[in-house]
Amino acid sequence: MQEATSGNVQRAATRDETSADSETQIELLKAQLERAQRMATLGELTSTTTHEFNNLLMTILNYAKLGLRHKDEASRDKAFQRILDASTRATKVTGSVLAMARNRNGQLEPTCLRGLIEDSLLLLEREFRKYRVHLEVSLQDVPAVNASGNDLQRVIVNLLVNARQATPEGGQVRVSLQSDQDTGEVVLSIRDNGKGIDPDVLPRIFEPFFSTKSGPDASGKGGTGVGLSNCKEIIDAHAGRICVKSTLGKGTAFIIRLPASSEAAPEITARAS
Repeated sequence: MQEATSGNVQRAATRDETSADSETQIELLKAQLERAQRMATLGELTSTTTHEFNNLLMTILNYAKLGLRHKDEASRDKAFQRILDASTRATKVTGSVLAMARNRNGQLEPTCLRGLIEDSLLLLEREFRKYRVHLEVSLQDVPAVNASGNDLQRVIVNLLVNARQATPEGGQVRVSLQSDQDTGEVVLSIRDNGKGIDPDVLPRIFEPFFSTKSGPDASGKGGTGVGLSNCKEIIDAHAGRICVKSTLGKGTAFIIRLPASSEAAPEITARAS
């Protein structure tokens, strides 16, 4: 009886060790997947921002040559102003990329959601122009939210890219940010006027590896089925809510609600520049 009892204890201990090892491996895999998704989001923007930055450099170069050729004050003033405008935009683009690439510790802190949205729109502006999708933006001054800035920006970029992909040429994507005084929440809405999502599919869109796309589109984005599930995980981790409303033939809206913070966001978090 004692030998049997001893054997049971040893087997139980072995199972506990195996279970602990499995849990550790799962946590490591989750961390690796999160890093991979973060790098994938940053990588998706590399081509877009490279083209944008190159166009700005060409603008600066051409107007510098124009200023050297023309001696009259009016032409030189025009050249200087265009150079200043392009340089200012280049600084903002660079600041937005660096802010997204910054290796933060993932802790939640008072964060300016409006600043994250503006940075994301800046990074994706060229892509929307390329596919002739009009952006309508209405961002109110809202309280800060307790958030990991990098994680929330990944959500914003993912939803904006999805909206662009779902919108036909000449279509429109609307981005709005406002406060809900009744619930004490900050509300972000991203709406497109694309073809919409089939009602039979709608309940599954946040499932891991589920996708309605056959693969990446011409821009190389989409089709993996991990984007929306990752968005939901991030919003859940922020004690927020994300929901989707869609009508076939009219479009889709993703609505995010996050608790407002009682603290103000630091200036460095509010805007990367």
